[in-house]
Amino acid sequence: MSPALFTPIKVGRLLLSHRVVHSPLTRRRADADHVPVPLMIEYHQQRASEGGLIIAEGTLISEDCGGYPFAPGIYNDKQIEKWRDITDAVHDKKGFIYLQLLHFGRASASAFIPGNKIPVSPSAIAISDKNGVGEDYEVPRALETEEISQIIQTFVEASKNAISAGFDGVEIHGANGFLIDQFINSSSNLRTDKYGGSIENRARFVLEVVENVTKAIGEDRTGVRFSPWSGFQDMEDDTPYETWGYIVNQFQEKHPNLAYIHFIEPRDDYLPGYNPEVDRTEILENDTIEPFRKAWKGPFITAGGYTTTPKRAFETTERLENTLIGFGRTFIANPDLVLRLKNDWPLNKYDRSTFYEGGSVGYTDYPFYNPEKVNGIKS
Repeated sequence: MSPALFTPIKVGRLLLSHRVVHSPLTRRRADADHVPVPLMIEYHQQRASEGGLIIAEGTLISEDCGGYPFAPGIYNDKQIEKWRDITDAVHDKKGFIYLQLLHFGRASASAFIPGNKIPVSPSAIAISDKNGVGEDYEVPRALETEEISQIIQTFVEASKNAISAGFDGVEIHGANGFLIDQFINSSSNLRTDKYGGSIENRARFVLEVVENVTKAIGEDRTGVRFSPWSGFQDMEDDTPYETWGYIVNQFQEKHPNLAYIHFIEPRDDYLPGYNPEVDRTEILENDTIEPFRKAWKGPFITAGGYTTTPKRAFETTERLENTLIGFGRTFIANPDLVLRLKNDWPLNKYDRSTFYEGGSVGYTDYPFYNPEKVNGIKS
């Protein structure tokens, strides 16, 4: 009898043959115009598996939404054309691929926005850290109420572009301190209009994004990602269980056919003071995503804490029927991760210094399993 991790599950329109998911990962390998390059075809093709789901990296929904240099976009014809080469390569291996849609909000810098425009956010509160050009984060411009509907429409257009590029669906990035997360968290949203204050108001933006995207491409081609306890980019909420509990309950009531909801587990390495040289993935004792999992009846992707203890993935899926496991760093270092987990083969070690930017090094040069030359560590 196969372990639950390697049993089929229906996710939106897709019937997956296993529950090992490639999490969305910032890699910054596109060109200077945010157009995907051929090397990205190879990367995704290497990690595609029959009946498996890849969620491609956070992708810019417009040139004005900020971002990192060399992050891909999905807002013009050239980007759509080159993404189609990637989706074709994944589909050729009988795999599936979603695209994560991203607006940076205050997490960007004016240097990365045409016309050197100041980044926008729910409120004029800067992140207390250095930005992508090594300077203090700028105080963002608080969005006017009427501007918010324009950004929602940008998410809609990006979702349509993703489908045109051959993606099987999209994941709305509501995690890790980017624009949607900035609206949700009480630390970054001090608005007094209908998008701020109460939980219902702070959740309004993400609910409206999902409402409009699902109307455009279908609930069953739409997923959403959250990270209630990441702490990344100054994210903090006064009442996380109530806040994300409300959001999930709204989805269950109004959009029960969403492809999936994706939560990042509470983890030490997202919190202030994390030492990247010590790869700790312990679940925090006092916080848990279990209430959200119980409230949502559809497919539920959980990520975080599986990199150095991948056997937890087997235990989690045996215990929780509708669960899939998102792998990040482990998938970076192991293009054949699905087979390695299935056969209990050793895992390659990852090199954190090559995660972001560059060429093939740390991207497409990780070896596939070779029994004659074992390279890595066993879980």
